[in-house]
Amino acid sequence: MLARCYAEPARHYHTLLHVRRCLRHLDLARGAIPEPNAVELALWFHDVIFVPGAQDNEQRSADWFRRQADGRIRACDPVCAMILATTHAGLAAEPDTRFVCDIDLAVLGASRSRFREDGRRLRAERPDLDDRAYDRLERAILRGLLDRPRIYLTDFFYTRCEARARGNLSWRLGLPMQA
Repeated sequence: MLARCYAEPARHYHTLLHVRRCLRHLDLARGAIPEPNAVELALWFHDVIFVPGAQDNEQRSADWFRRQADGRIRACDPVCAMILATTHAGLAAEPDTRFVCDIDLAVLGASRSRFREDGRRLRAERPDLDDRAYDRLERAILRGLLDRPRIYLTDFFYTRCEARARGNLSWRLGLPMQA
């Protein structure tokens, strides 16, 4: 069922490849994460519902997870909170939630070629927007991340990804590289 959701035709970035990459980052950080099994569940389900342009994909994904859990998973509420945090709209307080957010954004700290390719995949998910509208949206999102004191909330990902992520964001926005 999960595989079918992640293989929907409108998906180009939010696919099982993204989930697999997230799980690789989870494996690297597992020893630093208080509840790695709950984090893994959140990563599997955080993008299970994806409607291009919808503002409530994370809420729908959390609701979908809750229905699937059907009272059988003790960590259901924390997992749903982690899924909701992948809107990246605020600062997550719980350590596990911080790891989910950082893992979801780890692509920003990838090699320039992967960052560029994932940017193309993200663009392909928004055929409803012309290039100008998409560029404005993307720039606002990337600028918001770049303006944060820290992109990554955990020291684990901050030390591994922050500098390259800032370089990638600056490059994409056409800004001078930050020191």
